[in-house]
Amino acid sequence: MSGTLTIPANELGPPAASLRPSRVRISASSPAEPVVYCEGPRVYFRPLELEDEPLLRRWINDPVNRRYLLHRPPLNAAREREFIESQGKTAADYTFGVVAKQGDRLIGSAGLHRVDPVNRSAVLGICIGEHAAKGRGYGRETVRLLLQFAFEELNLNRVELSVLAENWRAIRTYQKVGFVQEGCARQAHYRGGHYVDEYRFALLRSDWAERYAADSPRNGESD
Repeated sequence: MSGTLTIPANELGPPAASLRPSRVRISASSPAEPVVYCEGPRVYFRPLELEDEPLLRRWINDPVNRRYLLHRPPLNAAREREFIESQGKTAADYTFGVVAKQGDRLIGSAGLHRVDPVNRSAVLGICIGEHAAKGRGYGRETVRLLLQFAFEELNLNRVELSVLAENWRAIRTYQKVGFVQEGCARQAHYRGGHYVDEYRFALLRSDWAERYAADSPRNGESD
């Protein structure tokens, strides 16, 4: 799913104590088994495949999901396939399919974009596109898993994001994970006949370490 995405408004997670992502790992399983790139308690990340195109296209064009996206151009099958095929061609972008372990079903996409190797920063984007998966804590777990990947695997120092001011439940989720609001772009978007502010949030590696170091597995510890 192209662009930087935000959690839909009704995506809230369980208490932080229940979220402890496993170590990021690359699966060495047989071709018949799922490809697991990063794994948490209830979700895992895998590469996007061309077979995912119909789902991704439906989600990005869905009126409910689109209401809270910062960028909302309609996407056809050709453009979505082009986006999927572009994945993995640059170290500046990591986009994953988000899969719920229960039922082994794709429920959204998430990633780190504009990865800057000099300033050690990236932009976080996420969309839990499947309506049946909303409000069940998948979004919050996905954000934490992305942050663990950013700080512990990519050695980043800063992860930032933007979110519409009226997407208050997403804002609440980001704040609970530890993001700090750094600014506001006033009346940056026009939605539903009125202008909406855009909030800017960020989380530093030091913030993450202080908040979650005790939850992270020790180096060399296997799953």
